[in-house]
Amino acid sequence: MISRSTLSITWVPPDIEEERWEFFNHPAKQEWYRIHAVTWEQIVSRCADGALVSYPRSATIGKIPVALSYHSYGDYQTFLARAKRGYRKNYSRMEDVLQHDGSMALKAPIILCSGGEGLLFSGYRRLCLGWNYGIIPYVWLVTL
Repeated sequence: MISRSTLSITWVPPDIEEERWEFFNHPAKQEWYRIHAVTWEQIVSRCADGALVSYPRSATIGKIPVALSYHSYGDYQTFLARAKRGYRKNYSRMEDVLQHDGSMALKAPIILCSGGEGLLFSGYRRLCLGWNYGIIPYVWLVTL
């Protein structure tokens, strides 16, 4: 028999302005932006044309490889479960709400796509929450 969970997450389109830091300050993403000649203005202008797309736990979305998605449970243990308290705290709060209320609405993580390659732009903790609870997350896929 297969056990089913009644936990659920409603994924809603994100606000790109709330994710500004990811473009201007996240050191691990700067090379991807440079290689793909991506500008903040380009992201902002294309974001409204994004779409909610399911993202089962994988290193790819469809056939597109997604950089920095850290999809394996081992990655989760390395990058989130053992991260500094401040980084884990937000995840723990989301987890508590999901377990207590049984459902919640979250802004979808954002994946940028350019030249046949993707980048997890924002929302790693939100992805992990879905993946770790067997809920297939939806992401906001933005083609540049």
